[in-house]
Amino acid sequence: MRELAVAWNVQGTGATRTLLGFDLPEKPNTLAAHGSALALWLGPRSWLVLLEHAPCAFAQARDALNAAGGALFDVSASRVAFTASAEALAKGCPLDFGAFPPRACAQSVFAGVNVLLYRLGDAPELTLLVARSFARDLARLL
Repeated sequence: MRELAVAWNVQGTGATRTLLGFDLPEKPNTLAAHGSALALWLGPRSWLVLLEHAPCAFAQARDALNAAGGALFDVSASRVAFTASAEALAKGCPLDFGAFPPRACAQSVFAGVNVLLYRLGDAPELTLLVARSFARDLARLL
């Protein structure tokens, strides 16, 4: 289990897509990697951006996105991350991990808990993001 350094929920279209200094993924259930930053597609106008450190002050980024018609929310403390094999996850998640390609993400459930999963590269492991309140229970299940 590991804490997320910076996690921002980005909402918007058009100009909001590049205000963070990199493009956000346009294709459903994909992710974009930019150095140590990851942007996961959550919906047509919604992304979760994971960063090792913020590229600018949160208030500055929020104000810029608001001015462009978008919104930015700091959700850093809301989730924790786990790494698990597709084999272990398949025991409690309905997704077909054999058809889960690299640079993909998906929202699903694991053992009845809402999760966001992603696979960055070709490794068999996936990263699982879960609400902090379920982290201890999920750690025991994994």
